[in-house]
Amino acid sequence: MEENELCKSAHKVFRIKYHFVFCIKYRKDLFLNENYIETIKKICIDISDRYHVKFETIGFDKDHVHFMIQSVPKYSASKIFQVVKSVTAIELFKRHKEIKEDLYGGEFWSDGGYVATVGEGVNADVIRSYIAKQGRKAEQLKLFEFI
Repeated sequence: MEENELCKSAHKVFRIKYHFVFCIKYRKDLFLNENYIETIKKICIDISDRYHVKFETIGFDKDHVHFMIQSVPKYSASKIFQVVKSVTAIELFKRHKEIKEDLYGGEFWSDGGYVATVGEGVNADVIRSYIAKQGRKAEQLKLFEFI
């Protein structure tokens, strides 16, 4: 699916994108660990398959992550927010039991987060660029390249 391509489903044509930011609880710098980043990437692919959303761009800083996600109309922004936060946290704790040593209380993400709608064109390009320039050596993971 191209970045500007319209999506089609039954009797609908749509293009719905969101920019999400989640911070690690206590602003711990756990994303300096490459294993956690690779795990998040794999979990996002699983979420894509199960919920029919597309993680277009992901950018990591040491203590937070940015997602640009393309969605389908049946999911609200708050539903996607809930699914991504809960599934990534549950799976990270399952796959990396040592994380619990750094995070007391059994929560991976801080409460809350950031969400905004993304319009195509200049707006989307600015957000993609911003995500690409996150603190971890300006690395950017584009999951659609791995699918």
